Amino acid sequence: MCLSTTRTFMNTPDDPGSPMRRFAALAQYRRRAPVYDFELAMFEPVRRAAIARLALRSGDVVLDLGCGTGLSMDLLQQGVGARGHIIGIEQSPEMMARTRQRVQQQGWRNVTLIEGSVEGAEIPGPADAALFHFTHDILREPLALQNVAGSLRRGASVVACGLQWAAPWAWPLNLFVWGAALHSVTSMRGLERPWSLLAQHLDRLHIESMLGGSLYIASGSMRT
Repeated sequence: MCLSTTRTFMNTPDDPGSPMRRFAALAQYRRRAPVYDFELAMFEPVRRAAIARLALRSGDVVLDLGCGTGLSMDLLQQGVGARGHIIGIEQSPEMMARTRQRVQQQGWRNVTLIEGSVEGAEIPGPADAALFHFTHDILREPLALQNVAGSLRRGASVVACGLQWAAPWAWPLNLFVWGAALHSVTSMRGLERPWSLLAQHLDRLHIESMLGGSLYIASGSMRT
């Protein structure tokens, strides 16, 4: 996995909704789009585990938030079936172009793609499930989470996964997290508990750590 750094990371304010943060994120993913699938390959077991925890059923509507290049959509299709629906949201035009190509090549007719920020998206609902796969910036944006919560039915299944700080003594793992985060998020704020804002919207929250505590899967249901 590439661990290159960017200057924009260090100069962005902590305000998750700032224009500078959005500009930095767009710049990051413009650079990453051509190699994104390769970079995420090592995390496929996490993706599979996260989607399994959604417990999708045939006919479900699922939100793929920060869908990137559409890597999760094949597994989501297997869960919802032809009667179900996938709504993918991605603000990077370069990433979304690759998602559109994937959808077209696979001939999926049950996918709606929304190019834009999650906080500003008009999300059709109510949906039955939502996936946040390695979307730290979205998880630290309260307005994005409020928009998602308003688009989910009560009791909807929600799963988030991604990087987190491991125990302080596990410095090799934290070095890995630091390097990976430098070129995939615009702020490391909240990496000790990336799901903390999402938890405010969920019941029966369950946190599972992987890879020595450097990765997490958070799952729960939309609060009734």
